[in-house]
Amino acid sequence: MPRASIVDSHCHLDFPDFDAERAEIIDRAVAAGVTRMVTICTRLRLLDQVRPIAEAHDPVFFAAGTHPMHVADEPMATVEELVALARHPKMVGIGETGLDYHYTSETKAVQQESLRLHIEAARQTGLPLIIHARAADDDMADILTEEHKAGAYTCVMHCFSSGATLARVALDLGFYLSMSGIATFRKSQELRDIFAAAPLERILTETDSPYLAPTPFRGKRNEPAYTVHTAETGADIFGLSYDAFARATSANFDRLFAKAAAWSHG
Repeated sequence: MPRASIVDSHCHLDFPDFDAERAEIIDRAVAAGVTRMVTICTRLRLLDQVRPIAEAHDPVFFAAGTHPMHVADEPMATVEELVALARHPKMVGIGETGLDYHYTSETKAVQQESLRLHIEAARQTGLPLIIHARAADDDMADILTEEHKAGAYTCVMHCFSSGATLARVALDLGFYLSMSGIATFRKSQELRDIFAAAPLERILTETDSPYLAPTPFRGKRNEPAYTVHTAETGADIFGLSYDAFARATSANFDRLFAKAAAWSHG
């Protein structure tokens, strides 16, 4: 009997790591039970190489925004531009956006400006915001909270690997935490504990491929099919069968990414 299907809520199928076998990788994912994937555009000028992947493959959707590590060398995205892009039937999220002070702390100010523009686009479109946060927990918590008070929006903390305080702030705002291959790493017990303390109905799964391959593929190129290995760890964290965890996180995805759910069901 086949396993329940699962969702890779964040991958980068346009990256050159996949150029030689993109269609085969998508097929492998579906064969493994990963029946939906969201591929993320991290620089708006590259949208023309991201959008066609979603258009060509029924299981694939896309999101678009400017990654915080790129904001200093890319044109600043505008709310109007993001709202216009969101009219595409398979664009299902805004981002990824966020703050990265680990590699690019010198561009804090412009990262924060970009983040606020993306939040406004998420408000106007009703699409979920996709957040990248690294070494910026305090500023991230402050901005997300302040902006939510100014007008509600939905959000997923992609590849969540921050601290327990930011997790609690995000959950208190009604946001979701996405579990990547990092959760499978031997030294990630603190992170597994953060997930275990979160409500199951706020958990998503992802690969962030080609990065962060889960155990047993750590150090190798990641791909959407490997979502199942992260989901196995997730099931253990929550004390569930694989199928129960897959069904729960797929339902969570449908609730947050309602535009993708409407496409897949209609």
